[in-house]
Formats: sequence, C-alpha cells, structure tokens
Amino acid sequence: MKPFLRSSLSLMVALLGVAAAASATEPNPLRTRAYIDHAWATLTRSMDDCSALRDSKLATRPVLYLPAGLPRPAQLDGISQRCHVDVRVLPRAIGRLGDLSPLKLPVQGLLYLPHPYVVPGGFFNEMYGWDSYFIVLGLIADHHDTLARGMVDNALFEVQHYGAVLNANRSYYLTRSQPPFLSSMIRAVLDDPASFRSQSAAHAWLAHAYPLAVRDHATWLRRKHRAGDTGLARYYGYGGASPVLEMRNSHYLQGVIDWLLAHPSADRGYLVKASEHPGAAEAARLRTSSCDVDASKVCAGAWSKGYRLSADFYLGDRAMRESGFDTTFRMGPFGGSTEQYAPVGLNSLLYRYERDLHDFATRLGRKADAAHWAEVAAARRNAINKYLWRPDRGMYMDYDFVAGKPSDYAFVTTFYPLWAGVASKAQAAALEARLGLFERMGGLQMSDHVSGAQWDAPFGWAPTNWLAVDGLNHYGFHADARRIARKFTATVDRSLAADGTIREKYNMLSGNADVKISAGYKANVIGFGWTNAVYLKLRQLLNVSRPAALPQRPPRA
Repeated sequence: MKPFLRSSLSLMVALLGVAAAASATEPNPLRTRAYIDHAWATLTRSMDDCSALRDSKLATRPVLYLPAGLPRPAQLDGISQRCHVDVRVLPRAIGRLGDLSPLKLPVQGLLYLPHPYVVPGGFFNEMYGWDSYFIVLGLIADHHDTLARGMVDNALFEVQHYGAVLNANRSYYLTRSQPPFLSSMIRAVLDDPASFRSQSAAHAWLAHAYPLAVRDHATWLRRKHRAGDTGLARYYGYGGASPVLEMRNSHYLQGVIDWLLAHPSADRGYLVKASEHPGAAEAARLRTSSCDVDASKVCAGAWSKGYRLSADFYLGDRAMRESGFDTTFRMGPFGGSTEQYAPVGLNSLLYRYERDLHDFATRLGRKADAAHWAEVAAARRNAINKYLWRPDRGMYMDYDFVAGKPSDYAFVTTFYPLWAGVASKAQAAALEARLGLFERMGGLQMSDHVSGAQWDAPFGWAPTNWLAVDGLNHYGFHADARRIARKFTATVDRSLAADGTIREKYNMLSGNADVKISAGYKANVIGFGWTNAVYLKLRQLLNVSRPAALPQRPPRA
C-alpha cells in the first residue's frame, strides 16, 4: 500500500474511533432504555435465590424467617445448604406493627415473601415499601405484568403476616412502614389489562386484596400515628427511643452530634450532656433521657465531645426513616422532630388511599363501606385544607402540631395533593405558580433549602418528580408536566452517558449525578429501581402526541 493511502486510512480509522467515542458519551434515550431492559433481571430476587439473602447492612450469617403458622414452602428445600442460610420461624403471629419486637429475635434476617420482586439496587437488597409502587408502574409500562402483580401480592402478604406493608422485608423493619401506596399498587394492577385472564379473576383478586388494604390503612389510624387532634396522621416508628437495629455503627450519630455542636442555634434540644463511659447511675438516667447504653453498642458509641442525643431525637429519627425521606432538615436537623409534624405528603397519600378504598368497595358492591370511606376521605380533605393549606404562600406545607404552627420549609411534597386529587382548581393554579421554587435544569429539586442532606436542594429524586408531573398533567398543566418530564429524563440520559449507570438521585442544579452530600448518608447508589421505572413513565407521557387527550383524573371531592 502506498504511504499516502496508508496515512489516509489511518486518519479515517482514527476519526471513526473519535466519532464512536463521542457518540458513546452523547446522551441517548435508546441506550438508557437498553440499560433498563437489562436492569430488571439484575434487580429481581426470589427466596430460593442466594443473592436475595445477602444483607450488607449486617455482618452475620444469613437467616430467613417464615411467618408463624405458614407451612414450609417447597421452594425452600435445600436452600440451607446451597445458600448457607438458616431457615427459622418467627416465634408468634403478628397482627400489626410493633407486635413482635425485633429485639426478641436471636438474630436479624430476611422475611419470607412468596413471589419474586425487584429491589432498588446496591445495598438495598430487599423489597421496599414505597419504592415498590414506582417499580410496579415501570414493570407494567414495560409489560412485565406477572412480576408486577407478584410484587403487589407480596405487599399483601406482608400485611397478612407481618402486620402492614413494611419499610422492607427484613426483621428489623417489623416496627415501621413507609409512605402508604398499597391501594395505588392495587389500582395499577387492576387497571392493567394483561394482569388477569378475565374480569371475574380480577374481581376475585380484589375481594382478597380489599380487606388487607383496609388492615394496612388502619396502621395510620392508630393512636401513635395520629398527629394530635388535627384529624391528620404522622410518621412514627414503634421501636422506642433507641438507634435503629440496621445501623451497624455509631458514625452517623456521631456526625449528627458534631453538626449540632457546630450549629448550636439549630439544636432543638437534641443534645444531652453525658459521659462517654457512663457509670451505672448515669446509664440508668440515660435510658430515659437518651438511649440504653447497656442494651445497644450503637447507642453506647453515639457520643462526641461530651454529648449524646436525646430520646426525642431517636423517636424523630425512627419517624424520619418511616417517611422515606432520610435525610432532610425540613422537620428539624436530620429529621429529628419528624414525629411532631403532620406531613403534606403522608396525608395526601392517605386521602388517595381512602378514595381508592371507596372505589374498591363500590366495585365489590359494599355500599356501606363505600359510604364510610367517602366520609373518611372528606374529613381528611377538610383537615388538610385547615392545617396544611397556606393561602398566604399558595402552597401546602407541613404542620407542627406540637408547637401548633405551620412549617415555613418549602418542600416538593407540596405537589402531592395534585397527584392525590385533593386540591381545588384554584389551589392547583396557585401551586403551579410556585414551580419556580423547585424547578431547575435537571427537574424538580426537593426543597429550597441547601442543608447538605440528600433529600434537600439541590438534589432531586425520581418518585417526587413523577408524582408532581403526574399531578400537574391531570390538572391540565400539560406543558409544565412535559417540560419537567423532558428535564428529568434528560438528566438520566446525561448521567448514563457519562458513567454508564442509573442512580438513586441526581443534582437538579447541574442536571447530572454530581451529588455531594455533607450531612447524613453520602452514597449515590447504582441500580436503580424507581429511577428506571419513573424514566419509563415519563417517556411514556412524552411520547403521547396529544397531551390534551390524556384521561383526566378530576379533583376528588
């Protein structure tokens, strides 16, 4: 070959290589879609799958717990030897959250579920409560109907055998739930034509699901889940004033103490002066004022510079974890006062839950039940408007029922009432006018506060972006919904092009996965179940050519 031909060919090959490299780093929805197609399989777990039993949050030999009274499933034969796991039975039947303290178990382990399920990803290697709703939406959108219905059946199994939809199916979560989406999961499956062979099969399934949904909803009516006398609900964990059992060491709590010492004006009485190694008398006092240093190594190690954390902080910390927003500063630093608030998000979800129960009862011919749920929903809507709607701000805002005053912390859950159908047309218009507080290049950020925590500005998450977009769309704000959908999907596309992954959260200011956390949990986990699902739902919305023709969900009076 002549020299100039060789050099021309070399140049062409080099240019093609540069072009290929450039195209690989260009955002491409098709590449994102291919990632999601592959991810469903990698994120799916089942009880006879050894990888499902692994828990990176604990360093003990895996244990699988069966509900008391449940015949041993045949699928578990041989699992002990193959997966090196102990299969045990819970010591008693569980009627509701807190009936069985995880502290009574000799070791913590995975709770049995009968059907395969999709996990979020990373160290989240179990089926999570509110994650599962969004994952189910994505599975249905992607025609994985059997897997989607199996996840809803798993949630119903949790209610039947573990007392409620759990934070996740680990024994240390037997004391708390998560944001209540069970009725919406049921509705998603019922609305999917491929989920059932016939209408009669769907009706029979609903007849089984309805009483379990009622039982799950009752969790939020218990005295300790009531927000005082407001008629609203709050988050509350039943584990008592102590560090959560899944916390492997005291580093997080030491960081909280150090932050509070560096920001004394933000301390809400969370700091308790105490010794690092208390004697018997001081340890006895700390059981009431802080936590039991003799019963918990994590509690014992939660000391820094002469201080420990108060019992009230531990109660708030557990409630914050039930809320799913771990961590945001909107209910005190590190969420330490979460149990003192009636949240907009929770009560909007419960309003929709109650309207769903009304619709299910009607479908099943239970007229008295339907009338009851209509009345319960109307009462909650009145309470939401009384305590949570701020006409002066044009927003729904959380209410501190202990102090008797509304929060001034703008949080993206202000759009949940649109998704739930709580808002009037006038309220919806006022909310739409407040989008600028949250909307950035990458989508909707969590709040207008930069606290350094992952559920605050400038960070944004798939579930809250979806609920806001879906709510805006169904109130007729189609342009807003599509604009935000484009922004968030573009963020996911850009991030995947940059590093080949989909993440649990993103930086809305920069529109990528450049997430640097300074307060609380710092990881940005790869996976990621609900991001994959919401991406599909947002693309589905964007691919509808005439948004005005979308089915409308009117405000539910």
